Amino acid sequence: MIEKTSPAHAASVEEMTPLEARAEHARLGEEIAEHDRSYYQEDAPTVSDAEYDALRRRYEELEKAFPELVTDESLTKKVGARPSEKFAKVKHAVAMLSLGNVFSNEEVEEFVARVRRFLKRDEDSPLLFTAEPKIDGLSCSLRYERGRLVQAATRGDGYEGEDVTANIKTIGEIPEKLHGEVPEILEIRGEVYMTHEDFAALNERQKAAGKPLFANPRNAAAGSLRQLDSRITAQRPLHFFAYAWGEASALPAKTQMGVLDAFKDYGLRVNPLAKICGSVDDMLAHYREIESRRATLGYDIDGVVYKVDDIALQERLGFVSRAPRWAVAHKFPAERATTILRAIEINVGRTGALTPIARLEPVTVGGVVVSNATLHNEDEIARKDVRVGDTVVVQRAGDVIPQIVEVVKEKRPEGAKPYAFPHVCPRCGSAAVREIDEKTGEADAVRRCTGSLVCPAQAVERLKHFASRNAMDIEGLGDKQIEFFYDEGLIKTASDIFTLAERDAHMSPRLIEREGYGETSVRNLFAAIEARRAVPVNRFIYALGVRHVGETNARRLARHFGDFSSLRETAREAAPGSEARARIDSIDGVGAVVAEALYDFFAEPHNERELDALLQHVSLEPMPAVASTSPVAGKTVVFTGALERLTRDEAKAQAERFGAHVAGSVSKKTDLVVAGPGAGSKLKKAAELGIEVISEDEWFIRTGQG
Repeated sequence: MIEKTSPAHAASVEEMTPLEARAEHARLGEEIAEHDRSYYQEDAPTVSDAEYDALRRRYEELEKAFPELVTDESLTKKVGARPSEKFAKVKHAVAMLSLGNVFSNEEVEEFVARVRRFLKRDEDSPLLFTAEPKIDGLSCSLRYERGRLVQAATRGDGYEGEDVTANIKTIGEIPEKLHGEVPEILEIRGEVYMTHEDFAALNERQKAAGKPLFANPRNAAAGSLRQLDSRITAQRPLHFFAYAWGEASALPAKTQMGVLDAFKDYGLRVNPLAKICGSVDDMLAHYREIESRRATLGYDIDGVVYKVDDIALQERLGFVSRAPRWAVAHKFPAERATTILRAIEINVGRTGALTPIARLEPVTVGGVVVSNATLHNEDEIARKDVRVGDTVVVQRAGDVIPQIVEVVKEKRPEGAKPYAFPHVCPRCGSAAVREIDEKTGEADAVRRCTGSLVCPAQAVERLKHFASRNAMDIEGLGDKQIEFFYDEGLIKTASDIFTLAERDAHMSPRLIEREGYGETSVRNLFAAIEARRAVPVNRFIYALGVRHVGETNARRLARHFGDFSSLRETAREAAPGSEARARIDSIDGVGAVVAEALYDFFAEPHNERELDALLQHVSLEPMPAVASTSPVAGKTVVFTGALERLTRDEAKAQAERFGAHVAGSVSKKTDLVVAGPGAGSKLKKAAELGIEVISEDEWFIRTGQG
């Protein structure tokens, strides 16, 4: 479980130290990446759009205030999540990037002003925009060659998606051959969605068949399109709106609206509410018009998209980070409803975080029945003075778990008492404390159980994380199966997973004789476990569940140390002030927070014993090789001073391609320092340690680039 950060009540960015900013940036990065995975890969969002947007904005604020946080791994440079392993992959000829978001009239005005400034156009100069509903569905790209549909792909991570050609061809609204004269190559992009009426009928059929219900139309559409059997997709009522393009040998018009008109002529559906606007007032008026009609459209939308209409101007404006400069999404406010808070329950996560969950009188919010909501943490409960029995305002925006935004105090029942947040873990009885940040002196927003070795809740959550898709990826060992095996005493630690088949042969009853299991399911489970006895080292590091070590940091650590034993040895010795601590701290993008977490993890004897047991059953494969024969392969490099031929990010990326490890500070472990004009303390330290120093031009020669 990802530990939640609450941007709304976090410290002001302007008041933060670089160390505090890096720590929060790392936490937010892990949380956002997990939400991306849930939304794009699992079609099962776990937070509202509004909550997600707030996390993204906070992340971007940190990078704006602390530019050194921006790396090639930054989420501001990524779109979506990596495509599922279930489908063949499709590399997009033109990246499918996402849109930036705005939430107020003032931000729309600033967007238009920013476009005008970039184009050097004053307010009197005509500038047209299109405005159309933002469909809440699954983005898809349709590739036509000589007018015939040859391939369809989901967005995926923006650069590589999933091949869903067979499934797309079952959607009647998508022609397999375009009408009229069309470009030789044309990738048409749009949104696959499901109407409210079709969604309700589908859930009725699911219910009658005893199958799980879909949470909302977006999930239903995404789940339907991503079926491995296209015959199932054919039975689902899917629709498609076209609104953009990717690779094109030629375009049929010079404006956004002109291309949409051409799409209609080709036989594709475009949204009838798309409109040309000549001013900010026109854009906002159309936004209000679409918002007023939202409930009657028959399908879900979550905002309005504005785009510069002139395609030549779009090309001039180009892109920044993961979004175009010439377009933006104006999001609707989150939908709200009023209900009664029946209880507050505490969930214990794998790192011991106590997270309060509100149990609600079921209420329909935006077409979805919700019965629970997040309360974030005890400070949030106290700030809003939330009490059991209260009438509360619940907010959702495309989510599964909404949030309580306020209490209707005048409807509070007599005798309702302030909620006393537990100071002991509800699962194991151990003390639950709020850690104090040694540097700031402030208490952590999250209260944690201290009984990590005896707490069953933490053990179960750690096992779920270990077996999860992005960690060890053991198919057939999902959340429910983990809970079952733990409760039955069959799997208590990660190493138990790899001895399950052997122990099963001597157990009574055997697994095949237990409820819910048969010969095929047991055989498949044991085969899936066997297949994960060899895994890449970065996946293994991530699977261990070390605090602050998400997928990105796991890759950084694996790349830097090369093998797990080196990481383990260094982390064991990484006491505060030690050379080993400094080495981990200096790894680009890692830093002090992760260094401390690694030291704490490997200093725990219980963890060390479990690692020894695990490594008897699992062999670790290196990450894919990167230019192992280059002159700098395996060396630790530090870049300092003002580089003139490369940006700092380009230099880091280039060094990693050549197999080098990039560090942020100079130590005895540093092999090479590349110094540009203005190099200061790092250059001095290199001289003191006798480390080789070369110029940027010499770096190019050393790496064989001239």
